[in-house]
Amino acid sequence: MLADHGRYAYSSIETRDAPDWPGGKRLAVYIALNVEVFGFGEGLGAELAPGASVGIPQPDVLNYAWRDYGNRVGVWRLLDEFYRLELPVSVLANSETYTAAPGIMEAFRKRGDEVVAHGRTNSERQGVLDEDGERALIAETTEVIAREEGRRPRGWLGPWISQSRTTPDLLAEAGYEYLLDWCHDDQPVWMATRDGGRILSVPYPQELNDIPAVVARKVEGRAFAEMIIDGFDEQLEQSGKQPLVLGIALHPYIVGQPHRLRPLRAALEHIARHRDEVWLCEAGEIAAHWREHAG
Repeated sequence: MLADHGRYAYSSIETRDAPDWPGGKRLAVYIALNVEVFGFGEGLGAELAPGASVGIPQPDVLNYAWRDYGNRVGVWRLLDEFYRLELPVSVLANSETYTAAPGIMEAFRKRGDEVVAHGRTNSERQGVLDEDGERALIAETTEVIAREEGRRPRGWLGPWISQSRTTPDLLAEAGYEYLLDWCHDDQPVWMATRDGGRILSVPYPQELNDIPAVVARKVEGRAFAEMIIDGFDEQLEQSGKQPLVLGIALHPYIVGQPHRLRPLRAALEHIARHRDEVWLCEAGEIAAHWREHAG
């Protein structure tokens, strides 16, 4: 027997009865901005050049400093663009950001942007923890964000898209309404959780995502921007058949670099020019609309 996760059954997108987005729109577009912090000289972290992952002794200053640029400079350049183009953002935030990089979350709170829980830091994976440890990580992350924002987060993305076999169960039991870790569809999908519960999976991009593109596949900024434009144009056309979701995942230490920011700006401008044709929204708005109109 083929091993199965038991979370959802197979379904062809061609056969579903799915609701339109608000205003009769057919394509929902959201920007997922990953705001992350990293421990110095320890733990995980994306690499601009081979570092700790190939045995170079810690502290790996080159890669740590490259990532730190995102919170000191890159995120503020991106914030300017979000204001200029009037684009909503889902901020996928490590809870340690509030103390490690003060001012960032306050700036997005001023805009009214949604905060999605993204673990404590991106120096760790949650999927390697035992159930009690993972439950504690979720609880700690939730408590910090709820305290700082005045409301608890509704959505979750695990650091490094890391899940154990019980992560959806633990998130549902902790009161989360949706998760972003699964990238298996262009529409939201209900996932079963234990004891008869369920949690909604909102599509999150692993292709239109600057870490897999730039860091893993060595695609540079102009090509990544072209991927965004091509993906948007194709999904807009395909949405004539059924309502779809398009997410774009950005990390300030990657696309906030000047030579990548310039072509990204053109891609964001391209999307903004189509604002009358699509629903520019947050991931949480997608989840709420689906929950209300698709059961």
